[in-house]
Amino acid sequence: MRRTRAGPLTPQTATADPNTQPSPAATLPMATVEAAPPACRFCGAPLEHTFVDLGMSPLCERFLRADQLDQMEPFFPLHVRVCSSCLLVQLPAYVSPEEIFREYAYFSAYSESWVEHARAYVEAISARFDLGSKSQVVELASNDGYLLQHFVARGVPALGIEPALNVAEAARARGVETVTEFFGRQLAESLVADGRAADLVIGNNVLAQVPDLNDFVAGIARLLKPNGVATLEFPHLARLIEEVQFDTIYHEHFSYFSAGVVARIAEAHGLLFFDVEELPTHGGSLRVYLARRDGPPRPPSDRLRDLLAREQAAGYDRLGGYAGFAPRVEAVKRDLLAFLIEARRAGRRVAGYGAPGKGNTLLNYCGIRGDLLEFTVDRNPYKHGRFTPGTHIPIHQPDYLIQQRPDLVLILPWNLRTEIAVQLTGIREWGGRLFVAIPRLELLP
Repeated sequence: MRRTRAGPLTPQTATADPNTQPSPAATLPMATVEAAPPACRFCGAPLEHTFVDLGMSPLCERFLRADQLDQMEPFFPLHVRVCSSCLLVQLPAYVSPEEIFREYAYFSAYSESWVEHARAYVEAISARFDLGSKSQVVELASNDGYLLQHFVARGVPALGIEPALNVAEAARARGVETVTEFFGRQLAESLVADGRAADLVIGNNVLAQVPDLNDFVAGIARLLKPNGVATLEFPHLARLIEEVQFDTIYHEHFSYFSAGVVARIAEAHGLLFFDVEELPTHGGSLRVYLARRDGPPRPPSDRLRDLLAREQAAGYDRLGGYAGFAPRVEAVKRDLLAFLIEARRAGRRVAGYGAPGKGNTLLNYCGIRGDLLEFTVDRNPYKHGRFTPGTHIPIHQPDYLIQQRPDLVLILPWNLRTEIAVQLTGIREWGGRLFVAIPRLELLP
């Protein structure tokens, strides 16, 4: 609790008069002072309505070394609100981006399907907007160069903006020029002054990760050339709600977007939201197309009109549409715990596949530790020999799964279930089964 005082606190040296009786108020307990609700990061209105409260959780990408297991581990609230004014669903910035992203454990290139998704995007966007050797492409949160490497291969000038120092080094090793700074209006001004105004700005799974949303979007508007285009990809809030994808909530994700809210934010910063694609990635994402309002005319596409109408019909244009999510989250928790407890009672060994950020939200919210999930495996060498944050489940390389032959394997990155199921066809040799917990508990065939 924050206290307000008129002056410095100093020790009392005067002797109290024993005949002086305390006032009645002095004998009463101090009243609890309710903290003011946080403010919406877009419109500034007070955030008085809970969307879902997942309790306390550590940073989902802070994997622990063995020598850190007995040290204090910070936990932060995962209390998500919805703004009654603009309807932006959001998590207050309990942790600064500098603390989260300066060293990051997520490398995009370890997912083959995601690299292929990026390659197909580069091919399609280059054709649609005629990008070539005289164009300038800038990607925000460019990670390890998994996407921009395809522009480099085509001879299109490309610049990555990636604040995570360790991840940026991997991008440079792929031949991708990378600036290790956080993006906002100030960096955009600097790039434009250096002649790096963009024909195309890309932001894949970054819009949700910026606490200063207005500065970020203002930076995009400033960085674009008058006829430039920005494409942003992010998980669709409608899919999160409808498929109970609560594990995509973690401290790295500050905001959760519907198309209608994105249209409102774009308009506030002089941008036109003119097209959208619905994608299967990350359990259901949107790719939105933005352009400067003072640029060439771009009428809204039929698919954008259709999506906005469907969101309105589902109630996402009013506060009532966001009610009822929390009880469905609680049901997923109960079903998963009941399944794991029964499996362990029956003597079955249970392991995990993957150590994604979303998996750590699931494990911590459900209270799943080594007694229910012996270990997990992951393709990212950075995580090998480490332990999951909060739950301290050991992480091994994928071959360890074959050596141990567990009876059941929980796929934590459920959005990659098809890709992973193909990789793990060998578990049938010992009668192993794969399963997922979201959107519902399901044993895979």
